Amino acid sequence: MSTENALLTILVDRINNDTLVLPTLPEVAIKVRQAADNPDVNLMQMSDVIAHDPALSARMIKVANSAIMGRAVKVSNLHQAVTRIGLRQIKNIATAMAMEQLFVSNNELIKGYMGKAWHKTLHVASHSISLMEFYLKRNTHTSLNRDAITLASLVYNIGVLPILTEAERHPEVFASPSFLAHAIQRLSGKIGGSIMKAWEFPDAFVEVAQHWADVNHRTAEVSYIDFIRVGAILEGTLQVSDKSAALQTYIDKGIFPSLEMLESEEYLHMVEDVKEMFS
Repeated sequence: MSTENALLTILVDRINNDTLVLPTLPEVAIKVRQAADNPDVNLMQMSDVIAHDPALSARMIKVANSAIMGRAVKVSNLHQAVTRIGLRQIKNIATAMAMEQLFVSNNELIKGYMGKAWHKTLHVASHSISLMEFYLKRNTHTSLNRDAITLASLVYNIGVLPILTEAERHPEVFASPSFLAHAIQRLSGKIGGSIMKAWEFPDAFVEVAQHWADVNHRTAEVSYIDFIRVGAILEGTLQVSDKSAALQTYIDKGIFPSLEMLESEEYLHMVEDVKEMFS
């Protein structure tokens, strides 16, 4: 057995035995989620929780002022931002914003992989969130919402993290581009589902992380995984033999009305606005 195969076997065994070290949710995200789950919390108290992380505070103000929030008057402080966004949305947006903290490494090679993984995630998320905005305009009686797709689209590829972390420990083998690509393709979905379960996220997020790349896994009803798959197809993250045919599947399902919409000025502007919101 080659060294690469041996290490891949070790990864598989750790996954199957629940002994693979999974990333922990960033502390600020934990605190925000705990506060949001408190039925007695108010907007001022939530502002105080977020204020302990200056970077998150700045991003919340940026989100509140983004085009996706649809407000012309700009907010200038955190309390105004939290008031505009609302407690229900803060929980998922704050968690999504904290995800970037996980994609870091001290190893230069792995740092490059982490950076590329996060960059791809942002691009897929920008499409997924924009698609949801257009969908919500046409479907006002759906349970799907923008704050959930924001989080789902930024955690969908979380399963790559333990693989890249393992590569950091054994760079002589794991840092091989071909090996990493094979390991990620084979294992990241299962690992991603395990992370979502460990973080006690709802089933919809587990499904996204575990099955987004498995085109044989389909939902009868429109779900968050559909929007993420379209974003991944558009960005080339999800490889398909016929891009137009693959996208037509989601047109038929009602995710978006036509290929022309994806090339419209309004849609492309929204994608850029979302990217700017996360930059």
